[in-house]
Amino acid sequence: MTNNEARENCEKSEECETIAIWRIEDFSIEEHRRFRVISRLQLHRGQGSYREAEIQAAQELGLSVRSIKRLVRHYRESGIAGLKRQPRSDAGQLKLEPEWQEFIIKTYRQGNRGMRCLRRSQVAKLVELRAAELGESDYPSRRSVYRILAPEIARKEQESKKRSPGWSGEKLELRTKEGIEIKIDYSNQVWQCDHTLADIVVVDSHGEPLGRPTLTTVIDTYSRCVMGIHLGMERPSAAVTCLALRHSILPKQYRADYEPQKLWESYGVPRYLYSDAGSDLTSSHIDQIASRLGITLCLRRRPAEGGIVERPFGTFNSEFFSTLPGYTTAYAKPHLGQIKAEACLTLEQLDGLLVRYIVDNYNQQPDARSSQESRMARWKSGQMVAGPLLSDREVDILLMRQNRRRVYQGGYIRFANLLYRGEYLSGYAGEEVVLRYDPSDITTVWVYRQQGAEDVFLARAHAQNLETECLSLAEAKAISRRLRETQREITNESVLMEIRDRLRFVEQLRSTDELDLPESEETGQPPKKKPSSPLRLYDYDQLF
Repeated sequence: MTNNEARENCEKSEECETIAIWRIEDFSIEEHRRFRVISRLQLHRGQGSYREAEIQAAQELGLSVRSIKRLVRHYRESGIAGLKRQPRSDAGQLKLEPEWQEFIIKTYRQGNRGMRCLRRSQVAKLVELRAAELGESDYPSRRSVYRILAPEIARKEQESKKRSPGWSGEKLELRTKEGIEIKIDYSNQVWQCDHTLADIVVVDSHGEPLGRPTLTTVIDTYSRCVMGIHLGMERPSAAVTCLALRHSILPKQYRADYEPQKLWESYGVPRYLYSDAGSDLTSSHIDQIASRLGITLCLRRRPAEGGIVERPFGTFNSEFFSTLPGYTTAYAKPHLGQIKAEACLTLEQLDGLLVRYIVDNYNQQPDARSSQESRMARWKSGQMVAGPLLSDREVDILLMRQNRRRVYQGGYIRFANLLYRGEYLSGYAGEEVVLRYDPSDITTVWVYRQQGAEDVFLARAHAQNLETECLSLAEAKAISRRLRETQREITNESVLMEIRDRLRFVEQLRSTDELDLPESEETGQPPKKKPSSPLRLYDYDQLF
């Protein structure tokens, strides 16, 4: 070999090495190995040792000599790119009949509508059953079914990851299912209502677990202020929605033992009620209420647009329920027994704590998108015109729970195993009347008489011997169940004694805890007991 030929081969080798370094990221390890072998083979080009080098290259790459010749030809024609594996002309094309492809995709889509969930392995089983029905032995394999469904599953996962950017700034627009756009400009313009199971277990008055209560909230869209709530053991229904709306529409008044430091000043009647399409919010009863109160019902286009009313649930769980005994989550099923053992709050106690948290904490905090003022302050500043203040009777006739009962002689009515008596009811003995009541306190019910399409208010009826007590419907049922188990007669007196025994038992526990308190570190004396508040009696007629 002459010096010029050696110099040319060296330059070619250097050039090849430069190209290899420059293009290495574009090639696989196998293709880069081919390049090194073929470039080394080119050094023997035109020499007697080329045949032996060709055979050695074929052995090193595990190919035939004929394949090596083809690679060398591609390398000379296209350079290093000629060493890349050429894709098949039919790559990515499914070799299945269009009927089978259509059946697989259609089956998967139909099996994942609504709340249903059909996995791809189940689709493969259905394909096998379909082939058996048609008497075909040549049908798509499980791997083919997976390849067909791969783009569909990827698209579904991408859809699930889509999120709304939320609302920022001073303007918000809502779009209803009918395509109507609502610009949010003031308070009490649009309310949103929704339900959720509270992440906490409550107990009855004797400490027996009742389960997780349902929390219903009504949120003002403009200020994100909580307008009203309802906490109860009933599952979401039109009646539960009505109780939450009643609490939102009327001014709030609470007993002294709730002890909120601030005032829950939000009330009124909204112009729009914006909700999902659940049966608890789209029933004919809700339509009648909305028509009587002048509220326009609007449905959300998509579930993702309910973040305004659903976001507070997460805040309540993380900031409030998680700090209380009996807190539970969806991942706590293995520890449910321990959670129920730790639960000690009754529904009434939890309701009082929740009211105080909302009034003194949540509504006093600024919303993340309007950090200049609190939710309550924004609600007050956003009022255009103070709406009409409805009376309790106007709201009761529309929103309170109802039952039909017959009036006994003397003006007595029996409801929830309790005996009620109301003034002026003796003249309606034998007639059927309508009772409206609040499940959180059934010691007083409102009696109506149906005349045509309307109900006319007659009187209030009070549970005999329970006028100064507070008794929920759930607690009354629990007391009745225990009295039946002990084969005792269920009367107002027995229910009253049950309540008094329970209060006496709780008072003894409190006094025992106070006596067991350690001595103060500063004075060495046991801490003083907090004086109990004097007993106050109320005249129900004066209260209303």
